[in-house]
Amino acid sequence: MKKLILLAFALFLTVLVQAQTMKEVVFTTEPEIECNNCVKRIKDNIRFEKGVKSIDADLKTKLVTIQYDSEKTNTEKLVKAFAKINYKATVVEPKGVKKEQAEPVNDESK
Repeated sequence: MKKLILLAFALFLTVLVQAQTMKEVVFTTEPEIECNNCVKRIKDNIRFEKGVKSIDADLKTKLVTIQYDSEKTNTEKLVKAFAKINYKATVVEPKGVKKEQAEPVNDESK
């Protein structure tokens, strides 16, 4: 019984650690995705980049969503992968998420 509980705990930890390294990023591209050949070209090339787990190129929204292992790649490497196939990729910030702004420093020592 102890071995079974220990095995289940080890499996749980493995899944938990793996989930923490998975990230998702959304890109717009220049030139924009305009046809099924564009979608195919992006999917067929970017999916071979190290760490890419899934890729979705949406013709309607003209967005590319990539799920990747953050221990193997990052957004800068993915942008470079787009450049290899003559696309300029730009990260899209999720709606409702504002970029962090620096807090003003209140220097009361004057």
